[in-house]
Amino acid sequence: MSAFSRAAILLLTFCLSWTSALASDRALSPQYVIISFDGALHNSQWERSRALARQTGADFTYFLSCVYLLSPETRHLYRGPGMKPGRTNVGSGYSREDVAERLRQIWAARLEGHEIASHACGHFDGKDWSKAMWLQEFDQFDRILRDAWTINDIPFEPKGWRQFAAKEIQGFRVPYLSAGPGLYEALAERGFVYEAGSVSQGPVMPAAKGGVMRFSLPLIPEGAKGRPVIAMDYNFFARHSGAKEKPERSAEFEERAYAAFHAAFDRQFSGKRLPLQIGFHFTLMNDGAYWRALERFAREVCVRGEVRCVSYRQYIEETPPAAGNAGNL
Repeated sequence: MSAFSRAAILLLTFCLSWTSALASDRALSPQYVIISFDGALHNSQWERSRALARQTGADFTYFLSCVYLLSPETRHLYRGPGMKPGRTNVGSGYSREDVAERLRQIWAARLEGHEIASHACGHFDGKDWSKAMWLQEFDQFDRILRDAWTINDIPFEPKGWRQFAAKEIQGFRVPYLSAGPGLYEALAERGFVYEAGSVSQGPVMPAAKGGVMRFSLPLIPEGAKGRPVIAMDYNFFARHSGAKEKPERSAEFEERAYAAFHAAFDRQFSGKRLPLQIGFHFTLMNDGAYWRALERFAREVCVRGEVRCVSYRQYIEETPPAAGNAGNL
């Protein structure tokens, strides 16, 4: 046998061994998909998302805006940093009855294993807020969530609600994905485990900094030219129609969003298997195009054996610290 033949055999043996090892690693490493919802206002969308979870085995993270736990009669109990009482950028709950149903939805989702996290309260751009201003906003969130049943005079507060409010809010997503140094200082002081409002050039592993795990919504290719867009429904809405409703093109926009989500998933599933994060709202933009795309995507991928569609909290619990870059926490 010539030296060239022996070298070729050795190279082939190495490649087969490397491929086998890679396949083995993938078998031990599921593809994580993290789907989350910001604001969490409309009760019909609470129902719809929970139904999707039951169909697919997924668990979601709901980043709650606390003003949705206040009615028009009680919204004055919220006061944002430097703001007048009751002022918000996103209104409030629609009525006492609407708030009561939302509280029941939150509790039901929590019992089903979903994560409730914080989206602050008034949905202001806090990029330039100081640490003290963010701590004030966190105080408002904590108080309103804890006391939501009593301040709205809603009966039948579940046993364990106050412990849930005090102990289980571990994550945060900053409104407008607009963060500054004051936020991270306040998050660390309050003991938040993670923040999920950064943006990255494609899927990346979360990184720990200053005691807080930082997750990033990825830019993913979209459309015929594959231009990057943040993997969030509003950003598709802005890309497709300038953030103006075009219901006559809803089916087209649905297909584009579905294709973008699936292509981003396929790249990770057949590649490095970095967690794929997708952010949504409870608003049905472009006549519900993006929700339909999300539902199709989740029904397709979340039921696969090598895929885990989980909340942020679950991802942290299931992922070894080294894989999540959590060694510095």
